[in-house]
This record gives sequence, C-alpha cells and structure tokens, in this order.
Amino acid sequence: MKALEDKILAEGMLLPGGVLNVGRFLNQQIDTVFLKEIGAEIARLFEDSGATKILTVEASGIAVAVAAGMAMDLPVIFAKKSRTANIDGDVYTSLVYSFTHDRENHIMVSKTYLPAGEKILIVDDFLAHGSALNGLIAIAEDADCEVVGCCAAIEKGFQMGGDNLRARGYRVESLAIIDQMDETGIVFRLQ
Repeated sequence: MKALEDKILAEGMLLPGGVLNVGRFLNQQIDTVFLKEIGAEIARLFEDSGATKILTVEASGIAVAVAAGMAMDLPVIFAKKSRTANIDGDVYTSLVYSFTHDRENHIMVSKTYLPAGEKILIVDDFLAHGSALNGLIAIAEDADCEVVGCCAAIEKGFQMGGDNLRARGYRVESLAIIDQMDETGIVFRLQ
C-alpha cells in the first residue's frame, strides 16, 4: 500500500533498538481518515477469504482490526493481556513475547466469543518476529476455528515473522513490508 509507505516515511520515527514509532498516525494518535483506507485495503485483500470474525490483540492492533471489521461487516474480538472482572468463564490462552515492551504476556479470549467452526482473519498493527500472530493462531486453533489469513499493517520483513508464517502455509498479507531499517532510512519490499 503505497499510501502507507508514504505515511511511514513522512510521519514515522526510527528509534534506537530497531523500533519504528508510528504513534503520530496509527497506534497512539490515530488518523481516522487514513485508518478507513487501511480497513478498505484489508477488506479488498481478504474479500474472498470467507472470514466470519476478526481476531487481534490489545491494544495497538484494535484500531486496525476494527477498521477492517467495519469495512468487511465482521465482528472483532481482541485478546486481553490480563484477566479482568469482565472476562467470564473459561478462556483460551497463549503466551506471547512483546519485543517492544520486553516482556511475556498471557493473552486470553473468552471461549464465549470463539465457538468452533469460525473462520478467523487475524489482524494486527505490526508483524515482526511473529510472536503475537503465532499466539493468536494458537488460540484460534485451540478453539477449533480455521485461520483463513493474517494481515499486518506494517511488517518488518527483516525479522522473518511473516516469512516463517508463510512457510508454515498461512496466508499472510501486509500493507507495507520493510526489508531494511536503520539510521540511513527505510527500504520497503517491492510488492
């Protein structure tokens, strides 16, 4: 998605430790007009997937997943990173390591929201090493649901998470794939 690549170059900031900050438009301050474009592009990419629900993880993935859900007329479920009073009954869980926060999280989804047989599209803001998407895939498969695809707004292709998922047979689409990112700038994969 050329518009997303342009937005990353114009408004993103490279931080030490291989961190790309897109808080100006995607995951802290959200450019809602642009978010609609992202949702429409995800809907276009996965219009043939047969998805019945979208699954993401809190917190930064929620906006992108909701934009896709609105464009596809699908409900969105998000995995929580901690048990709260409003999570009732049994849950599906998975352990996910956050490189951004340098910690492991037990993510969970109430079994109420993932009945067997659903066709799940997994959506997140970033795909790097693939920990979050792998955790969401594990939850969906534990629920006897079919993962029909995975989509990230931004993929750090040089960290191999997307390529590893593709090698395992999952359909992975990313709107912008970064192949190189350092003090000299950002290089996007030709798509």
